[in-house]
Amino acid sequence: MVQGRQAEHTPGFGSASHSIQLMVQSPPMGSPSRAKSRDRPGSRRVDLGLHTLKDRKEHTDCHQIAKEEDYMKIKAAVLREKSGPFKIEEIELDEPREDEALVRIVGSGICGTDLGAREGHLPIPPPPSVFGHEGAGIIEKVGKQVTKVKPGDHVVLAWSSCGTCVSCRSGYDPYCVDFFPLNFGGARADGTTTMRKGGQIIHGSFFGQSSFANFALANERNIVKVREDVPIEILGPMGCGIRTGAGAVMNTLHPKPGASIAVFGVGPVGMSAILAAIVCGCTTIIAVDINSDRLETAKKFGATHTINSAKVDPVAAIQEITGEGADFTLVCVGDPKVLRQGVDSLPRGGPRCGVCGLVGAVAPGTEVTLDMDKIMNGRTVRGIIAGDSVPDVFIPILIELYLKGRFPFDRLITFYPFDEINKAMEDMGKGRVIKPILKL
Repeated sequence: MVQGRQAEHTPGFGSASHSIQLMVQSPPMGSPSRAKSRDRPGSRRVDLGLHTLKDRKEHTDCHQIAKEEDYMKIKAAVLREKSGPFKIEEIELDEPREDEALVRIVGSGICGTDLGAREGHLPIPPPPSVFGHEGAGIIEKVGKQVTKVKPGDHVVLAWSSCGTCVSCRSGYDPYCVDFFPLNFGGARADGTTTMRKGGQIIHGSFFGQSSFANFALANERNIVKVREDVPIEILGPMGCGIRTGAGAVMNTLHPKPGASIAVFGVGPVGMSAILAAIVCGCTTIIAVDINSDRLETAKKFGATHTINSAKVDPVAAIQEITGEGADFTLVCVGDPKVLRQGVDSLPRGGPRCGVCGLVGAVAPGTEVTLDMDKIMNGRTVRGIIAGDSVPDVFIPILIELYLKGRFPFDRLITFYPFDEINKAMEDMGKGRVIKPILKL
């Protein structure tokens, strides 16, 4: 039995060389004011301190002054110290380069990874920083090379990827070889920063966006154009948590109609997995958590059974419900004990051959003990990042399902004014809400 708070974590970003422990309404903000770069100190390049992009020249010029260009004044939630509060400040953001677009953010979801970044659990540069990686909004301006979107288009921002490595060229963007510098480096791929306040560098480009702001820069690759008849403020979580849970079920596990599935950890990722299991036709959907309120919510979202793993042995309970074990399990918790439970809850091999999917992130080097006999008898363990999804393909599919009433993810959402970001963070961290979204 797992003791203590069972917290759902965002998909894993593990690598042998990186240590990770992932566990208002204010007045409308209008168009940004602009000034010329000659009025400020030049931006500089920063060493990402992670691993070097293959096309980067060993960072030999990482402290050179960047070419002068226009910038704009924006409002952003700035973290000034580890574990400290976010403060809404006016800062400077670069104008978009030729391969970038400027997005006016309308809604930005808060994810467990943002909480981990605030606490210093990610391999990122030190504060000051602007986080946020579930942004959605409207294209304000595009660079000359951008053909995918135009001003006025509604968009969701996804993660950044290089587009040239084997994983990217094979349609597996979440497994990009340069994931760390592109998403956690605090700067563009070439090392130049995009944000500052006066002469002070502010680390941005978080997941290629830093959407805790009223405007964000994104590369054409991590911009997803969406239809305009859906409220744009609800769509930000499609870029991370929602597609992670839904994609793990729909793209990776592929349950057939009538299958059984147990979801360990029913935060936003786990709840999205439950919704996807219904879409796939699963008839036995088991929610496992230690938060009674979330288990009650899971019932409302379609779970046929719930198990409080702080009170009963979830493996025994799942076997009692299913007879031999669940056809599929999905572990949305970064805890080796829970992964062991997920594997042990699968049936013996043969025609059913259960699969356990893992999306809960842990620190690299974290080990798990499994029964080799159970693995040998037809069980499979499968790691999954971002639901094995291509954002440009999968996000529109989820939106279509939502419009048909088959994927009501909006019921997970609680809105907060932008200047209540700290309250939203606290409420999410304490499990009071499932998916907070900041409205700008």
